Amino acid sequence: MPQDNRRHPPARAVDRRGFLGLTAAAGAAAVLSGCTGGSAGDAAGRPRTGGRLRAAFSGGGAAEVLDPHETDLYAEIARAKAVFDKLADYGSDMSPQPRLAERWEAAPDLRTWRITLRQAAFHDGRPVRARDVLYSYARITAPRSTFRAKASLSVIDLPASREVDDRTVEFRLTRPYAEFPNALATLGAYIVPEGTTTFDRPVGSGPFRFVSFTPGRTFLAARNPDYWDGAPYLDELEIVVTNDEAARVNALLGGQVEYAHDLTPTSARTHERTGRIRVHRLPLSNFHGLAMKTDRPPFDRPELRQALFHLVDREELVRSVLQGSGQVCNDLYGKGYRYYADALPQRSQDLDRARALIRQAGAEGMTIDLDTSDASTGLEEAALTISDQARQAGLKLTVRLGNKDTYWSDISRNGVLAGYRSGAMPLESHIAQRLLSTSTTNNTRWQRPEFDALYHEAQSTSDEARRAELYFRMQEQLYREGGFLWWGVSDWIVASAPTVGGIDDRAPANTLDWARFDRVWLA
Repeated sequence: MPQDNRRHPPARAVDRRGFLGLTAAAGAAAVLSGCTGGSAGDAAGRPRTGGRLRAAFSGGGAAEVLDPHETDLYAEIARAKAVFDKLADYGSDMSPQPRLAERWEAAPDLRTWRITLRQAAFHDGRPVRARDVLYSYARITAPRSTFRAKASLSVIDLPASREVDDRTVEFRLTRPYAEFPNALATLGAYIVPEGTTTFDRPVGSGPFRFVSFTPGRTFLAARNPDYWDGAPYLDELEIVVTNDEAARVNALLGGQVEYAHDLTPTSARTHERTGRIRVHRLPLSNFHGLAMKTDRPPFDRPELRQALFHLVDREELVRSVLQGSGQVCNDLYGKGYRYYADALPQRSQDLDRARALIRQAGAEGMTIDLDTSDASTGLEEAALTISDQARQAGLKLTVRLGNKDTYWSDISRNGVLAGYRSGAMPLESHIAQRLLSTSTTNNTRWQRPEFDALYHEAQSTSDEARRAELYFRMQEQLYREGGFLWWGVSDWIVASAPTVGGIDDRAPANTLDWARFDRVWLA
């Protein structure tokens, strides 16, 4: 995130009073509620064509854009994937799935990759060509650009890459990269026609064609009958914006929309049993944890990091903070994803072990600031709960509420302990972006040459079994003494009218089949 150097009010201490009663009741309700949405196809019947689906998202007001390379908000991402395509996208296990790329092939040195494009066309009839791909990636990685996909695509040596023919691109990379297709699938890596500089009337190759757009209010698109992956069922897709969750739910209940994005567990439980809406809990979508800076006291002592691993009660956090809409993690990112080290034993709270480690670290009676914010749902509540749990082990964590507008950049630079949250991404991307000595968002300051060497060895081998072994060894290091403590992963909750079919309940947010409106129909 861009840094904001303006002066802000000092962080304030937070009191947990009143929070326990609320979450205890919510947790009990979560246990009672065992109903999930499932695929909406059973209520909506067999797929049929026609109609306009109206989908409500939160948004960014007048600052919203249609430039697919600037996508940041969920509403912007949903609009971009309706109009544009990427070469690849992430499947439900975060493995890359071919999209505009029909196939990919690596040279033995894993530094040259040849991509064969599908026979696809832009909405104005022009074919999608290799030069469109090269232009799009050059635009994303331009020196002054701040596009999200820039970091992932910067591994490409674009001057050395080339158009073999209209449907073949040869990428030359700056280093061996066995999982280069992850970069092709990264958020914002959309393909636009060569020469595109404005997006007031965007032309893409996606399942819907642009009709109209009012920033912060509404977006309308129509079926692309010539879509390479099959024409959508819907005639039209309308995305409307409101930042008020209750307003989105009420619009769904009142029939003003047929799809509402981002519901709280409380709203979902309240309304799903009535039969008026269908709730879809998209698993493994948001990871929740703590970031400990390993390069400064007191968390430069591995014993203190280990003490936190043992003092946290993950089950209580899932029950109270996530209100049962999620599952415990094991201090590692990427539960359920490709290469995840699920063979490591699941940790549970062990206060005796935590106290012993605190003594070894010389931290008995120590007071440590725990930074948090209301920048993300549950972030503040998690900090309050963990503070209570730490007190049982003899460690005092003073919860400080930071400025929500600058929280992520603030905790990157300052402090020693902070609440953290992450959406879905491949395990490889998590490591590359956050855990290498050269990573630009290394918020735990985890810098281990031997760890870096394991990652680069993994990217230098085409042997899948060997790569899995190397990932396991990296995760073993993080499990023993890393700076991230991932305590839980929550569902992403959306809801639909009972007449909506085709919503995939297995797809985490930001994956291929999330907000996949070209596969949705109205009964």
